[in-house]
Amino acid sequence: MTTTATSATESAGRSAEPAEPRARFTDLIAAEWIKMWSLRSTPWAFVAGTLAIIGFNIFTAYNDYSNWPGWGAQQKADFMPNWAMLDAFTDAAVLCLMLTASAMGALTVVGEYSTGMIRTTFTAVPARSSVMAAKVVVVTAVSTALGLVGAGGSFWSTQALLGGRDTGLSLGDPGVVPAVLASASAAPVAALVGMAVGATVRASAATIGVSFALLLLVPMGISDDHHGTAVVDHLLPYSAWARLIQVAEKPVNFPWSEAGAWTVYAVWYVVCAAITIFAVRRRDQ
Repeated sequence: MTTTATSATESAGRSAEPAEPRARFTDLIAAEWIKMWSLRSTPWAFVAGTLAIIGFNIFTAYNDYSNWPGWGAQQKADFMPNWAMLDAFTDAAVLCLMLTASAMGALTVVGEYSTGMIRTTFTAVPARSSVMAAKVVVVTAVSTALGLVGAGGSFWSTQALLGGRDTGLSLGDPGVVPAVLASASAAPVAALVGMAVGATVRASAATIGVSFALLLLVPMGISDDHHGTAVVDHLLPYSAWARLIQVAEKPVNFPWSEAGAWTVYAVWYVVCAAITIFAVRRRDQ
């Protein structure tokens, strides 16, 4: 009787113990934030990427500043406003931005798979989609900051330099703010592409290669001279950036609107976020 009573008392005590609270989504975000910044590659990539982006643009702007006196009247007239804006964010700069952001996004996913830490993460938080959604939030925040610092710093420095020739643009000029925001927004889009590929492929080298191909190699290999290839070209993030960076219309064979380019950005972001969040639900670690 005494043993039975003691066992019953212990069972009652155990059942009376408060259950461990489930992790809140804000807790998951905090955990993913710590994990991301605990990687040595994250701060180095952020700083080195920003410096490279701004450096590429300053170099191009300085070349135009130096060569300006030797240009003819027509070349000077053609410089404003599109070429002045392109000096603020060059092809080399967007290449660097997209590669840096996509690598950062990919590493938040494939880094855990390669070390096996993803098993620990999903054991601690069985709600896999919630974990990946927290990763999406953190990566979006960090990559957006990277884009804003890179695009904002590039615009300010290059246009200050070109202002010495009275050819600099200001944020108040038509189309400039959307162009700067488009350059900054290329970073979170590229980061989400890296995450989606990483969640699907789960191998570092393959993820970087596929992301690089989607973001840069495919658009560079497709011509918009024909309707069919132009349609494909207009569906790519790089091409959307190239359209949005134009602060004045220029003649093209198959024109498309700014709204269409922003829509391409949005679709890539939403689709890649969905792949990242839901790809882990039906697959083993």
